[in-house]
Amino acid sequence: MAQMVTDSEVSGGTGEVGYLNIRKRDGRIVPFNPEKITEAIFKAAQSVGGENPAVAEQLTERVKAVMSETIGQVIPDVEHVQDIVEKVLIEEGHAKTAKAYILYRDRRTRVREGRSDLMDAVSEILVETNRENANISNSPSAKMLQIASAASRKYYLSRVIPEDMSMAHRRGEMHIHDLDFYGKTLTCVQIPLGKLLQEGFDTGHGFIRPPRRPGSAAALAAIILQSSQNDMHGGQSFAFFDRDMAPFVEGASEDEIYQAMEALVYNLNSMHSRAGAQVPFSSINLGVETSQAGRAITRGLLLAYERGLGRGESPIFPNIIFKLKEGVNFNPGDPNYDLFRLAIRVAARRLNPTFSFMDSSFNAPYGMEVAYMGCRTRVIGNRCGPEISDGRGNLSFTTINLPRLALKARGSVEEFYRELEIIMDMAVKQLYHRYAIQSKLRVSDMPFLMGQHLYLDSEKLAMDDYIESVIRHGTLSMGFLGLAEALVAITGEHHGQNCDTGKLGLEIVRFMRGYLDAACQDYNLNYTLLATPAEGLAGRFVKLDRKEFGLISNVTDKNYYTNSFHVPVGYEISYADKVAIEGEYHKYCNAGHISYVELSAPPVHNLEAVEAMIRRMARSDMGYAGINFPVDECRGCSYSGLIPQFCPICGSYDIRRVRRITGYLSTVDRFNDGKRAELADRVCHS
Repeated sequence: MAQMVTDSEVSGGTGEVGYLNIRKRDGRIVPFNPEKITEAIFKAAQSVGGENPAVAEQLTERVKAVMSETIGQVIPDVEHVQDIVEKVLIEEGHAKTAKAYILYRDRRTRVREGRSDLMDAVSEILVETNRENANISNSPSAKMLQIASAASRKYYLSRVIPEDMSMAHRRGEMHIHDLDFYGKTLTCVQIPLGKLLQEGFDTGHGFIRPPRRPGSAAALAAIILQSSQNDMHGGQSFAFFDRDMAPFVEGASEDEIYQAMEALVYNLNSMHSRAGAQVPFSSINLGVETSQAGRAITRGLLLAYERGLGRGESPIFPNIIFKLKEGVNFNPGDPNYDLFRLAIRVAARRLNPTFSFMDSSFNAPYGMEVAYMGCRTRVIGNRCGPEISDGRGNLSFTTINLPRLALKARGSVEEFYRELEIIMDMAVKQLYHRYAIQSKLRVSDMPFLMGQHLYLDSEKLAMDDYIESVIRHGTLSMGFLGLAEALVAITGEHHGQNCDTGKLGLEIVRFMRGYLDAACQDYNLNYTLLATPAEGLAGRFVKLDRKEFGLISNVTDKNYYTNSFHVPVGYEISYADKVAIEGEYHKYCNAGHISYVELSAPPVHNLEAVEAMIRRMARSDMGYAGINFPVDECRGCSYSGLIPQFCPICGSYDIRRVRRITGYLSTVDRFNDGKRAELADRVCHS
């Protein structure tokens, strides 16, 4: 509120009001210094080529005159004075300087807001860690890590990322994932387990020699996942676990191998990474190794996972991905068909394994080389070296908000594509901006990942070398969310409701893939298209869009947008139709994809139906898929089954509810609002 000044605060002279004080944004009243206006104007002028400080002094006098005319005898506030500076610059014909001044002012505002937002975030974290990552704990170390993450996000948005890209992230046009690690590390990697076990490695406190027995090999595998997780912000995976472990179980009994695999499962659900904030996000690909030792590894891990943890609880990690390949395990008579049947049995009780299809049109050219991660990540094509999975991963990814673009287009397909091309161009440039920063990291910044040669070609580098020549093997991924809601905003229906709308959906995703293929040519880097998971992000997007566009039926009226290209989870559809529709999108999303069939209960008594579903997925040209159903477990008596409210055996309300939500498993109590809303809307597929 304006405050009248006293005579002592105003000096006259020539009829001009001379202000002695000014009100700052926090309400404090401090001495008014016109030289600060001159300095700010001159800095803005210099940024666009200006060299005459006298002009800045003249403009300051004009600002003071306008203040006298418009403010009168009240103490001016900072924001009002800055508005007058902008007005004077424009009216006096200094448009370029005005633009530079406006940008500088906006940058300073964002820095101030960042500090304020950071304090708000810290106060929330001190109560409880946020639930964007469902497997982050609520421990003191987790809270400290999240406070550091909050500060890091504010720093990168206000100080490092270019203005237009930062604003696009803030507005929800796109989302820069793992923003807190923007210039510190990479996302994920398929770890060359066999190489590390055969050669040994160093975690920083001494050399670990190669193992000799299954138990030692399994223990070291867990340590490798943990150590790599500490160097990265994403998931860790073994692309060929059965093959890589096989040499270390030769001659061992089935029981010894089982005990080793049980210990691995226990370790991956209990050992911590990232300063104790979480267990490693781990994925294991297996199923196609046909040697006796390799088969024993697969069987032992599946049986250990089926048995569960100490009280029979379903393990959260590792995410097991069973590779399917005709002639190896897919059909009766194949050497590993019995292991496929075992994988079905375990999945029907524990949700894992999920299944990857090596014979799909886009995986088949690589034989059995393709591997996935639990979150759906796939890294295989490579412009800069061998097309393999081992030793490679995603560098970073950024997601496009498709519903927002559709809402801005107001039903015009042409306008939608125009908006899409604009934001994709920005996302491609932003990914390159991040890549340029990542390239200046040194081997010593990731001492295990790079120093122990997990990444392809990293053995060619010394500890002080930059990592650019190595990370060219990785991928830069642009993802998308809410195709279903975008289609509704444009046509009134989604791709599960109308065939013509489905054609438009495919055209949109095909356009995005083509745009990124062109970016590969332009930058000579591995740009790829990701079917983004992250229902938590979908919740952030929809809140921003609802605020701007209002409550729109079947678009902004839920607390989340639909996962990637999926048919909306609340839409009644048969599993065969759902698989047929979604299967067409997998080939375009070369950075990763996944589809699910939703069931009402664990299908432990109908394994034939589960196999039929998986075969239908294969025929629909899917690359990666799984089955979903509720897993409820009583913590009181260990009863497992469908438990609506309390345990039917002991009456306990302490129920552990495990669900798959973004590729990985988690317990419902760790879900945020967007994930809970998506879970509540799910309907089963007949």
